[in-house]
Amino acid sequence: MKAIRRFTVRPVLPEALRPLSDLARNLRWSWHTGTQELFRAIGPEPPQPPRARDLRGAQECDPVRLLGAVSAGRLDELAHDEPFLHRLAGAAQDLRDYLEQPRWYQEQVAGGAELPAAVAYFSPEFGVTAALPQYSGGLGILAGDHLKAASDLGVPLIGVGLLYRYGYFRQSLSRDGWQQEHYPVLDPNELPLALLRERDGTPARVTLTLPGGRSLHARIWQALVGRVPLLMLDSGVEENAPGEREVTDRLYGGGSEHRLLQEMLLGIGGVRAVRTYCRLTGHPAPEVFHTNEGHAGFLGLERIRELAGTGLGLDAATETVRAGTVFTTHTPVPAGIDRFDRELVARHFGDDGELPGVPAERVLDLGTESYPGGDPGVFNMAVMGLRLAQRANGVSTLHGSVSREMFAGLWPGFDAAEVPITSVTNGVHAPTWVAPEVFELRGRHGAAPGSRDWATGIPDRELWELRRTLRAELVTEVRERLHASWLARGAAPAELGWIDGVLDPDVLTIGFARRVPSYKRLTLMLRDRERLTALLLHPDRPVQIVVAGKAHPADDGGKRLVRELVRFSDDPRVRHRVVFLPDYGMAMAQRLYPGCDVWLNNPLRPLEACGTSGMKAALNGCLNLSVRDGWWDEWYEPDFGWAIPTADGPVVDEERRDDLEAAALYELIEDRVAPRFYDRGEAGLPERWIEMVRRTLGVLGPKVLAGRMVGEYVERLYGPAARAGRALDAGAARRLADWKARVRAAWPQVAVDHVEAVASAEASTAADGSAELGDTLTLRVRAALGALDPGDVEVQAVAGRVDEDDGIFDAQVFPLKPAGGQDLEGRWLYEGPLALDRTGPYGYTVRVLPAHPLLASGAEPGLVALPPETAAGEGAGGVPLL
Repeated sequence: MKAIRRFTVRPVLPEALRPLSDLARNLRWSWHTGTQELFRAIGPEPPQPPRARDLRGAQECDPVRLLGAVSAGRLDELAHDEPFLHRLAGAAQDLRDYLEQPRWYQEQVAGGAELPAAVAYFSPEFGVTAALPQYSGGLGILAGDHLKAASDLGVPLIGVGLLYRYGYFRQSLSRDGWQQEHYPVLDPNELPLALLRERDGTPARVTLTLPGGRSLHARIWQALVGRVPLLMLDSGVEENAPGEREVTDRLYGGGSEHRLLQEMLLGIGGVRAVRTYCRLTGHPAPEVFHTNEGHAGFLGLERIRELAGTGLGLDAATETVRAGTVFTTHTPVPAGIDRFDRELVARHFGDDGELPGVPAERVLDLGTESYPGGDPGVFNMAVMGLRLAQRANGVSTLHGSVSREMFAGLWPGFDAAEVPITSVTNGVHAPTWVAPEVFELRGRHGAAPGSRDWATGIPDRELWELRRTLRAELVTEVRERLHASWLARGAAPAELGWIDGVLDPDVLTIGFARRVPSYKRLTLMLRDRERLTALLLHPDRPVQIVVAGKAHPADDGGKRLVRELVRFSDDPRVRHRVVFLPDYGMAMAQRLYPGCDVWLNNPLRPLEACGTSGMKAALNGCLNLSVRDGWWDEWYEPDFGWAIPTADGPVVDEERRDDLEAAALYELIEDRVAPRFYDRGEAGLPERWIEMVRRTLGVLGPKVLAGRMVGEYVERLYGPAARAGRALDAGAARRLADWKARVRAAWPQVAVDHVEAVASAEASTAADGSAELGDTLTLRVRAALGALDPGDVEVQAVAGRVDEDDGIFDAQVFPLKPAGGQDLEGRWLYEGPLALDRTGPYGYTVRVLPAHPLLASGAEPGLVALPPETAAGEGAGGVPLL
């Protein structure tokens, strides 16, 4: 029989056990081993519904579910258990200390650092714990790690997202290996959440206006991620019409309008939720707003509406918003960006929709692809995000470079290297992803968390035993999950005896787990199946592979890749050596990373923005075998693993490229990886392998930490954004907006009219144009400034090596100074020295840029004037970014 209505009956805890509620409701337990052990001591896991199988670790230590299922008798027993109460008191005090004592951020402020009072961090997904399944992949896991690291450092962050009633999806396989999606309903009352309530006890709400007089209401759920509140908006309220109620149904589901409404609720509703939270709790109002990918970009429009409503004016409000906004892009390809039909966006804004006082045309202009090759009929969320953020970044050094190339059209006339997009390489939260056995080994040898080269003094045998222990745990986990998967595929238990022989705790284990878009190349390993089979079944140096991953429900191509891999792994010849595990998620990943010896990543370079799964593996002593993309391009060293050669030249077609790179992969495994794993010294240990593990743990590990990442955000982006925002009071914002308008209007008359170079008396410049290292040239430039004066601009020389087409690279910039007033033709003379400090082909040019003390960079306005003989490309003379 099925229930006609479902609700949650909460336990009434005895007074002595009341601290359990606070411990359960703060997600710090998800990375705090002591709190997890306390809850495990309460009793067995709650009973499961018929036919459900709770695998070891799948819902391990979910305190809210546990407390909802424990019997009243057991609670009474614990309330009189003195040793348990003593442990409970210690855990509760430890949490209070963690929440209240000053941490790194407070020390920085006490030391005089000008940092924001608070930061609002917006993301469409958050992967904090498997008990709160609100993520699909790397973006959400990164966001969850960002919150946790911010909490550990004491950064006053407020997370903002949506609460999806069906999450992403649960994955299973059909008998023939086709991915099947399931969407179990999530009851917020069974999750570690609490409703944000007004002072009279009613649920706090935000409301958006929709076309046709409709409204979209959402209540605000709050999760506590250590010190960081995470606000999650939920449209499943009775006041909404059925269509609006489903806005927060699924992560990345639905058509264009559905996605647009989700992103309006996240951005616009999210700002309103933050304002409500701060009003009700007294939390400092954010000075910086961080947009994690373009999905939340509408938050800037809501902030413009707020400020314009105070009488500031749209232009000045826009400048204020830009100063305090940070935008992080995570995609290296235009296809990964949300783009909406302009007419669809226009219908939802203006007089009949949201943001009254902000004209719909103003909104549309912010998302217009106004650059060569852009589509004038679409609204680009990343373009809007960049236009509304004074500071932007990619998520690895290589991705920053790719992003500057991809978005260079927004800054016409500038080389990609000067596009104002920096990079902060992602990191991962060690307490979440490092196996307890690794922490135990560190503690046993007195290594402090975060200490560099901490594994130096650990004996080889202990490191090897650690790796074998973790591998053996993974083997057990894989067999359990594989058994459950085959039952779900329709197999009878009597057919599955072979699973007891799947994987071997003494065999080299390679892991590959991630989302399944085509560029990640799930099936590259299958290019030569016979060669792969030979590697798996090698008589002396066998290899075993554990694979997991989800294809997007609408991506049939990705599903075909999954089926291809599954069918190969079903082959009785190799099924004991290669396994596909369905329903990849955080709980599985926390077992998978530590248990693998090698982490494989073979994307199409440079399409992996960062690729943090290899970081999590490295923190557990797993070596990386990867294409040099994302973070691996930045930090690869032979001590940490192997780099798969790439064949990405312009003359190599896709099929040939994949054949070449697959062959390189097989060769690496056969000739270098496997021999190093199985090559044993006199003590029976693979000494060279162990040394790589040692270096990975002690040298690479500290680089990949989320604490390092968040610290960089604070110092390089949040702090400067807060200072820029504070500098823009109402008067300064109006003056800056007026100055930009004046510069834009005058820029068509700005020009470089004449350039000459005069050699110094000591210079050896020859008539043929050659010169010697150390010579100095004096550059003289006459520039027309139109209605502007020298205080509005900077005239620069740009010099460096040149290629065959006279393109300057490895450039240096030399400001030139005014050398007098205007000449008879109204031009201004600028002069300055140019030191020839490099050998080889060398060249220079000059340019004029807008200059203002409140600009983050000279490229920010997107305006530049170049000599007429410079082929600067379309729009170089005066198409402003904003």
